[in-house]
Amino acid sequence: MKKLWIGFIAVVTVSFTILGWSGFKIYQEKPPIPDSVVTTQGVVIVPSGDISKGQNVWQAMGGMELGSLWGHGSYVAPDWTAEWLHRECVFILNEYARVDFDLSYDDLNEEQQAALRQRLKSLLNKNTYDPSSNKLVLDPIRHLAYKANVAYYIDIFKNGNEQFAIPPGTLKDPVRIEQMASFFFWSAWAASTHRVDDNITYTNNWPHEPLIDNKPTSDSIIWTGFSILTLLFGIALLVFYYVKNKDEDSIAENFPTEDPLLGFKPTPSQKASILYFWVASALFLIQMALGIIVAHYGVEGHAFYGIPLAEILPYAVARTWHTQLGIFWIATSWLAAGLFIAPIISGYEPKYQRLGVNVLLGALVVVVLGSMTGEWLSVMGYLNDSDAWFYFGHQGYEYVDLGRVWQIALLAGLMIWVVLVGRCIISAIRKNGPDKSLLTMFLISIVAIGGFYMAGLMWGKGTHISIVEYWRWWVVHLWVEGFFEVFATAVIALLFTKLSLLRIKSATNAVLFSTTIFLTGGIVGTLHHLYFAGTPTAIMALGSVFSALEVAPLTIVGFEVWENLRLIKTAKWVEKYKWPIYFFVAVAFWNMIGAGLFGFMINPPIALYYMQGLNTTAVHAHTALFGVYGMLGLGLMLFCLRVIHVRQVWNQKIIKFAFWAINSGLSLMVLISLLPIGFLQTYASVDKGYWYARSAEFLYSPLITTLKWMRAPGDTIFAIGILVIVLFIFGLSTGHSLLKDKK
Repeated sequence: MKKLWIGFIAVVTVSFTILGWSGFKIYQEKPPIPDSVVTTQGVVIVPSGDISKGQNVWQAMGGMELGSLWGHGSYVAPDWTAEWLHRECVFILNEYARVDFDLSYDDLNEEQQAALRQRLKSLLNKNTYDPSSNKLVLDPIRHLAYKANVAYYIDIFKNGNEQFAIPPGTLKDPVRIEQMASFFFWSAWAASTHRVDDNITYTNNWPHEPLIDNKPTSDSIIWTGFSILTLLFGIALLVFYYVKNKDEDSIAENFPTEDPLLGFKPTPSQKASILYFWVASALFLIQMALGIIVAHYGVEGHAFYGIPLAEILPYAVARTWHTQLGIFWIATSWLAAGLFIAPIISGYEPKYQRLGVNVLLGALVVVVLGSMTGEWLSVMGYLNDSDAWFYFGHQGYEYVDLGRVWQIALLAGLMIWVVLVGRCIISAIRKNGPDKSLLTMFLISIVAIGGFYMAGLMWGKGTHISIVEYWRWWVVHLWVEGFFEVFATAVIALLFTKLSLLRIKSATNAVLFSTTIFLTGGIVGTLHHLYFAGTPTAIMALGSVFSALEVAPLTIVGFEVWENLRLIKTAKWVEKYKWPIYFFVAVAFWNMIGAGLFGFMINPPIALYYMQGLNTTAVHAHTALFGVYGMLGLGLMLFCLRVIHVRQVWNQKIIKFAFWAINSGLSLMVLISLLPIGFLQTYASVDKGYWYARSAEFLYSPLITTLKWMRAPGDTIFAIGILVIVLFIFGLSTGHSLLKDKK
């Protein structure tokens, strides 16, 4: 155990040192944002400060929830970087052809087209940014292209575009639209202009744009190879170590003949925690309904089966709420599990614990309702006249959309939770029992969950987007996917040890080992999200190698599945915990498929170059975020509720139906809709360019439209399963989910 602790501390220390150094390099080498853009003749194209103002307009409008930028964001509207770049290229080529040949570009022969493409490539690749004056100087022809694109975006955002799910009047002021367009222009400039003294762009040649020969860099290909080799090496090493050191006697030798918690009586704070499960269930139900609406906007951008829903609930709002509520309900269920298990661990109810639990729940409800209201007001344009959009509305960044005030309030709530749970754990640790190390790891995960959300406060409304992306992924990857997983691993182990099903030593070793292995790749692996976000090539090298190590532990989840299934058979009374344990089994399965298979499918640089922001990303998001963390949230809720109702007999058939409906619905959603669309988009991205894979021309083709509709069967089965399990949870309090009382 001592060696495991040394390994854990070493991994965390070294990994965060590397991650911190990476952030420093991003600060140093991010693409410059010129104060203004002018022509070689001195004509102002973009006035002073308009690019930063345009970034704020984009954020307040919904940002990444309405289209994407540098590949990060939603899937219905285009990627604004790729679309701007392609439209600019086409305009300039046609202008060249008109002036030189009095023809359109498409009417030229191959040699003439090749000559014009080379001329265009030289024009766009040349870096004409002047750091001394902080100005960007462009050829007059690019000014013409700029004006043409601005007119195009004024039409879209003022008059609406159904195929992009952009309602009329999304932005009403042409000045604000032009400011936002200047931000799109800058993102495309960074994607097409070579870094100083280098032959690659600021975004490592992303997106794929054949007209200027934007194609994968040598680093993308080389580090993809290294990532695959690292994965194979990691799998071999891990399997060898696991088999060599596997504790075959992890299950308790003398497990009890009766449930150790049979005499359990919930404390006042544990009774109060039931409200958390109700709130989480309600949020889950709302999130599911919003998911249906969001998916339908992909085929009917201004309405929901003919109902003009976009007038009051546009796509940007619906998707914001859908992604945000996913985080909220999962986090609420996990926080509730921590609050519920804390008194069991400490053996007593600390003073004012119930009051703290109730206050925290009230704070969470305020944050949820307040942030959702603010996001709606921001997207609908009611917070445009001041900085209120940033503080109370929509920050524009996926998964951390909520305004700064709500972020701070959420952080305060997390700190209350750390205190409420932490004081129970510290009390238990002081007893110096055999579970001291396991409790210490649990405490570390609790403090990390509270502390790492602070990364979401590391940017302001005008912060460079490359810097924002660095810190945003600290929240999304490290907070959600990292330390919540550590917490989940520890809390499940504690639950099983309290039931005397696992030996404490074996459980502790397993938690320390799995946490260390996961964080070995997981911390630095955060960088795989940043390959093309205006970051240097060192980020690609580190991200590709370490993100491959993230996948390695998932290859042995079969052992975890087998271990959980063995627990069910240890004694007859364990049967009552069968379906909560089955949800833990589902977590392991989707961890292997969603995070492992579908995650690594898009993680290597060469794959992500073509796939970023396509439906292949949605495949990974649904199977990893819900498949792993959502299933875990449901499992923790059911486990805690099973303990509360320990002397009562559940109607297991209801949970059985819900379990299989949810898992089969998720599988169908992915296999017959999202994944085929993603593969077809990938082919289009490789064949014609990334812009085409995200274009309305492609996404509204007959085949893709049919595949979008094919989501309906899976979504329907999935929704029925969710509805049933939510009704089951509420039915535990009314008695409708119980068969009889055990006398």
